[in-house]
Amino acid sequence: MDREEKDYLLEKVMIEYGTELVRLAFTYVRDTEIAKDIVQNTFIKCYKNLDSFRFDAQIKTWLYRITINECKDYLKSWNNKMVQVKSFISETAKSILPSTENAVMEKYNNEKIKDIILSLPKVYREVVYLYYYDSLKTDEIAEVLGIPVNTVKTRLRRAKQRLESMIKEAELNGR
Repeated sequence: MDREEKDYLLEKVMIEYGTELVRLAFTYVRDTEIAKDIVQNTFIKCYKNLDSFRFDAQIKTWLYRITINECKDYLKSWNNKMVQVKSFISETAKSILPSTENAVMEKYNNEKIKDIILSLPKVYREVVYLYYYDSLKTDEIAEVLGIPVNTVKTRLRRAKQRLESMIKEAELNGR
């Protein structure tokens, strides 16, 4: 593959999958800017490895796999651990700030469904995201995550059960 073909293909996948990959990365790192950085790294790796891509798999699932691996690497990194400490300190400070800041935080906290989904364990959160938000089929999810199709189906079923009980509990607590 020559440079022009690689450039064209990269531009095409960036336009087609960029937003989806940022949303996927966000479900792992929960920070939009970090998610964008991770996706940028994904596209760099994609470009560097396009010559070795065999096209026997969909490029979308390959990009998802790279993004998930980048997210996992980030979550293991020292930088992430420092960000978590700073976030904890910042959240503690916000809890004692005047009402304007509290109102903003309150609005954010009212996004219950998103929060409930993000509070699921990672194994459930990732299949729910890939299935419902990115509309991947169970076999595509299995390929992206490197797990058997039946494991994907089991995780989806268990995630639905957990979500149902968590939503009911949130509704009861909200009344």
